[in-house]
Amino acid sequence: MDAKTSTTLIPTTLLDGVRSSLRRLLFQVLSVGPMPHHVSFYGFSIDNFKRRPTEVQILMGLIRDKAEAMSHNSGIVDELGVRVEFLGKLDTLDEPTREAIQGVMDATAKNTKMVLLICLAYTSTDEIVHGVKGAVTEKIDGDASISVEDLEKNMYYAGCPDPDILVRTSGETRLSNFLLWQTTHCLLYCPRCLWPEISLRHLVWGVVQYQRNYQYLEKIKKKM
Repeated sequence: MDAKTSTTLIPTTLLDGVRSSLRRLLFQVLSVGPMPHHVSFYGFSIDNFKRRPTEVQILMGLIRDKAEAMSHNSGIVDELGVRVEFLGKLDTLDEPTREAIQGVMDATAKNTKMVLLICLAYTSTDEIVHGVKGAVTEKIDGDASISVEDLEKNMYYAGCPDPDILVRTSGETRLSNFLLWQTTHCLLYCPRCLWPEISLRHLVWGVVQYQRNYQYLEKIKKKM
């Protein structure tokens, strides 16, 4: 074995060992208690489009990079059975970003153990307005009364149960017009990192917080 082979082999071996250890730790964390079925992230608000065009382009680039990395390197995501979905006014995103997030959804579509919902070009008020418009359109030639169920089935979140965990990045502890309709019995988790910096360790820590609060949350739900 020459010097060149030796210097490349050792770092690769160490890296494989670290990855293996992290994977074991991850599965240990996820097996010690109840698992959330749905985790929701606020990735990009409609209001963010009001920023300077250069800032919006940078944010779109970060989202694309994250999405492409996830779709091309989905090993752990697949092992955990995580399906990734994006919700919001997605037609307002530029075409490269739409293609990138569609790639993630396609790559993880068959996973069924957990759903990771990422809201882009989203505000809760816009979602509610979208639900109202859809319900009115359905009822315009029929029964004039509109129920809560009519609104909910026309929202972006239609078909998804209320989230178990709401992840609010940047360390903010306010909902900021995010899932106001759906978060009555939801754990609010606020890591200090910015959205593009979110990593697997942040997700794992959120799961740990959920496990710690599971009994309390279930007790509250039963009272409603």
